[in-house]
Amino acid sequence: MIVENNRLITLLSEEQKADLISLEKQFAHHLEYTIGKNKYTLGNTDIYKALGHTVRDFLIDRLNVTNERYLNEDPKKIYYFSLEFLMGRTLMNALINLGLYDIIKQMIGSFGFDLESILEFEMDAGLGNGGLGRLAACFLDSMATLNIPGFGYGIRYDYGIFNQIIVNGSQLEMPDHWDADGVPYEVVRPDITFSVGFYGHTETHITGKGKLQYRWIPGETVLASAHDCPVPGFNTSTVNYLRLWTAKSSEEFNLDYFNHGDYMKAVQDKSISENISKVLYPNDTTEQGKMLRLKQQYFMVCASLQDIIAQYKQANVSLDRLSDKIAIQLNDTHPSIGISELMRILMDQEDWDWDDAWDLTTKIFSYTNHTVLPEALETWKVSLIETLLPRHMQIIYEINQRFLEDVRKSGKLNETEIEEVSIIEEGNEKRIRMANLAVVGANKVNGVAALHSDLIIKTIFKSFYKIFPDKFNNKTNGITPRRWLIQSNPSLTALIAKKIGPSFATDLEKLRDLENHIGDAEFRNDWAKVKQVNKENLAKLIKGDTGIVIDPDSMIDVQVKRFHEYKRQLLNILRVIALYRRIKENPNITITPRTVIFGGKAAPGYYMAKLIIKLINNVASIVNHDKDVADRLKVIFLPNYRVSLAEKIIPGTNLSEQISTAGTEASGTSNMKFMLNGALTIGTLDGANVEMLEEVGRENIYIFGLKTEEVFATKQSGYDPRDWIEKNEEMGRILRMIRENFFSQNELGIFMPIHDSLFYTDTYLLMADFKAYDEMQKKVAEDFRNAEEWTKKAILNVARAGKFSSDRTIREYAKDIWKVPLLSTVPPQTSYQLG
Repeated sequence: MIVENNRLITLLSEEQKADLISLEKQFAHHLEYTIGKNKYTLGNTDIYKALGHTVRDFLIDRLNVTNERYLNEDPKKIYYFSLEFLMGRTLMNALINLGLYDIIKQMIGSFGFDLESILEFEMDAGLGNGGLGRLAACFLDSMATLNIPGFGYGIRYDYGIFNQIIVNGSQLEMPDHWDADGVPYEVVRPDITFSVGFYGHTETHITGKGKLQYRWIPGETVLASAHDCPVPGFNTSTVNYLRLWTAKSSEEFNLDYFNHGDYMKAVQDKSISENISKVLYPNDTTEQGKMLRLKQQYFMVCASLQDIIAQYKQANVSLDRLSDKIAIQLNDTHPSIGISELMRILMDQEDWDWDDAWDLTTKIFSYTNHTVLPEALETWKVSLIETLLPRHMQIIYEINQRFLEDVRKSGKLNETEIEEVSIIEEGNEKRIRMANLAVVGANKVNGVAALHSDLIIKTIFKSFYKIFPDKFNNKTNGITPRRWLIQSNPSLTALIAKKIGPSFATDLEKLRDLENHIGDAEFRNDWAKVKQVNKENLAKLIKGDTGIVIDPDSMIDVQVKRFHEYKRQLLNILRVIALYRRIKENPNITITPRTVIFGGKAAPGYYMAKLIIKLINNVASIVNHDKDVADRLKVIFLPNYRVSLAEKIIPGTNLSEQISTAGTEASGTSNMKFMLNGALTIGTLDGANVEMLEEVGRENIYIFGLKTEEVFATKQSGYDPRDWIEKNEEMGRILRMIRENFFSQNELGIFMPIHDSLFYTDTYLLMADFKAYDEMQKKVAEDFRNAEEWTKKAILNVARAGKFSSDRTIREYAKDIWKVPLLSTVPPQTSYQLG
């Protein structure tokens, strides 16, 4: 192995040279016969597509070998149900995991093209909204790397999360047709198609054995067709898959309507049916939108359960051993309707009695909770489910009745608590609490950070914990180092590998060895040079995307994540305004130059989040063009935040903003990504920040603000933000600037909702935390001026990031929830290995 241009390069053996020749022939074949191009008409997109097909062939070979091994060994299989998979770009990740990156780089170079430029042509598969979908992607990578037979199930949305553009400072949403040019690495499975029913009615009859039997007669049927995205493990022969369903009409075309001239009606049923997989998160502010979202949830679980059972029946006659051979993890409540669907299959189609069906179901499902906010827990109107899924509503009623009878018999809860755990929420309009259904029907329930897991058993699931204390556990989230270090930060990867070897790729705890080199001045200097180059690359990206020139020597201070009030991007921009005011009041003030970068999307219907984006952009417009400020302060909003953009921002970051109100963020994973890439963190004691503090020590992380119990106590005592504003004259002036349209001179009054929310309610306690945040930011600025000490802290943060590998998380799921062994008999790759 050698290091060339900051990349790990593998010296080719004779066997690998032969493999290179083979790959070149395969690549040339796809260029000519799959893409249909010759050397005179080639372009970059043609190279990308041919490369995708070449890698696809390689993946399919290994996928078939993996499936054959599973068939012979008959292991327990894990199925990860998620309505979101934020995969980002796939091709480079596959090249790294397969060990093909260096050899493909040479091959593409021999054709006269640059691999890194070619990989930029891949569109992000944005089939998720944020951290929940990205977590699912990391988990698939880790399951394959650990040789666990683990498969994802979701929906192949035609349009992923919207493309965000900024017009006059405001977010506008544009459709994200991510697969417009085709997906060369995808494997279409037209032979794997299942029927999914909706609406209709139920019928009953008495069997020959005198048993009451139910039968659901759907009023509408849609077909679910499978598309597979192969998921290769790192340095192993295992390739699993993510199976995504696309909706197809059961009736392609109504010729009778067409022949009578009603051309629109001829294709109407087809269009309505296929809307199910059209778009991620349809706007659910209307009844039609709510119906479509519920359709999506049932469509996914119905097709997936049919597929799982069909695979199981290939080797088993009876379903008796189903819980020994499969486990299903529900990623949040979105797929929890699957609990009632499996009950329907077992009772109505397999003729099981209730007790046996319920016993099997509760052994199979486990549920991951992702929120401590009661208002964020998913509920559906009973009337909606009765209309769309009449049989399932009957089953849910029965589950609830039997559950509540058992609870009352146990004497563990009083009537108020029994109302809390009921799956049915009573009121003027009855609703189904999907989280309660998930808890009742799951074998295990886990939170995603130690603090979060503790909070859910003390707050939203407090009464459930009295009934099922052994059901609850913690599984702190993690990220895959293959994507978030090796792929996103190759220069830092090369430096680390040169110093401690490459084994950290599959054992992130090996990064601890870096601590032995913190005292090495030459190593620290090399580390600082890597960070500086990454910052310069980020500066080029910012200029290209926004036209704004930043100083790469300034502190790069970044907050990139989904926009939500509890994540408190507003607190960050208020502090920027404060810094701007200080410079204006004293132009000769000495401050640490700082570039504050924001990125993230607001849900299309989330008015306040979109207004905060508008405020940030308006502030940036003033600050960035003020000559008094010059290069001492810049504010950047990078539009259309996505996985591939995160991979470029994170390596160049000095300071990571993780400033949610304590007790609101379940875990966070961007905090882990920044930590792994050598950024220091400023944050509250929220989510996984608590465990990051435990790992690195208080002197190596910047923690501020109210703790969770203090937040609760402050709210219970009758919190009034005006009390805090009166104590802070500067904050009063900042709010006056907003109120008096300093940042909205052409749109008078536009930011009054922000002003009023801070002045009168301040749900997320920005006013209470502002002073502590400001003081900690001053300490950050002071510490950053000491470059040697800052670098030492950065190295130590990376060295202590090992706990936050998704490999560790998946090992814990495997041991504690899924009860599957980690297979150590799978041979590693014998060629194409990184390093």
